[in-house]
Amino acid sequence: MKGIVSSVAVASMLLFTGCGDTKKENNESQTTKQTAEQFVLKFSHVVSANTPKGQAADFFEKRLEELSEGRIDVQVYPSSQLYTDNAVLKALKLDSVQMAAPAFSKFGKIVPQLALFDLPFLFKDIDHLHRVQDGEVGQKLKDMVTDKGYVALSFWDNGFKQLSSSQKPLVLPEDAQGQKFRIMSSKVLEAQFHAVGANPQMMPFSEVYSGLQQGVIDAAENPISNIYTKKFHEVQKYLTISYHGYLGYLVVLSKKFCNSLPADLQEDVKQAMNEATEKERQLAADLNNEQFNLIKEYADSTGKLEILHLTDEQKEAWRTAVSKIYPEFYDNNKIGEDLIKGALATE
Repeated sequence: MKGIVSSVAVASMLLFTGCGDTKKENNESQTTKQTAEQFVLKFSHVVSANTPKGQAADFFEKRLEELSEGRIDVQVYPSSQLYTDNAVLKALKLDSVQMAAPAFSKFGKIVPQLALFDLPFLFKDIDHLHRVQDGEVGQKLKDMVTDKGYVALSFWDNGFKQLSSSQKPLVLPEDAQGQKFRIMSSKVLEAQFHAVGANPQMMPFSEVYSGLQQGVIDAAENPISNIYTKKFHEVQKYLTISYHGYLGYLVVLSKKFCNSLPADLQEDVKQAMNEATEKERQLAADLNNEQFNLIKEYADSTGKLEILHLTDEQKEAWRTAVSKIYPEFYDNNKIGEDLIKGALATE
């Protein structure tokens, strides 16, 4: 956790660069916190309250209300009570909601460069990923989002993706050949599976279980949380622990709301978000481990699922096969060579 704390703290230095001209607010902030003015911050997200994102949102609510001494009233709306991820970005522009944490894929038409996180085997491990997110590359991506009329705050984790199949063990790249893999809508993921001779099939997440069960698709890639909660492990014969890709969220704030806050309250939001980010990342890691152990118990007790762990040599074979797609996304209108090479070079 020490690495997470320090990297998040560094990233927080530039947190509110997108708030616009706050000269007036800075002058007003010289008054004490005893002012009667109160701000309402509605935080909309699409998952249940007991998920890492949901728990972190609730933590943020409590912490920001404490720090602001009640001057900011945070209201968290889980499970798409207010908006879906597809609608929330427009609502943020209108200040109908003040905060959200959409998946990266929801920013595809606004900032396609966030597809950086779809690139396979780009990150050595979770610590490397967080150094990229909390460093120069992550700040460039957040600046791109902020330039589109939002205030990009922090990256939150879902988890690394693993491979599963009902056809054969996925140990080497050639094992994927001919298999039909479900993917989200993503040019990167299409290229990833074409690179190993597989057939990517775009399919809504809600249809994946039945698709696997009925053989419409053969295989998939998902973080452990998706595999366990949607019971994909019960309709697949093989699970390969590959850590090849990543799914996450970007917490964004309404720019109009941000501009309305005096400087002292902006600092409170920044501190609460830093603490919530540390908590969310740890919660996601803990849940990943807990749910993997439950999947392992299922495999051991039923004999219906084989879990495979890639050796360093096998992982390198996959990395060699799929990293050939990186140059396809060097164009700055796709991802950008500077971002890809910057992520690879991050120490």
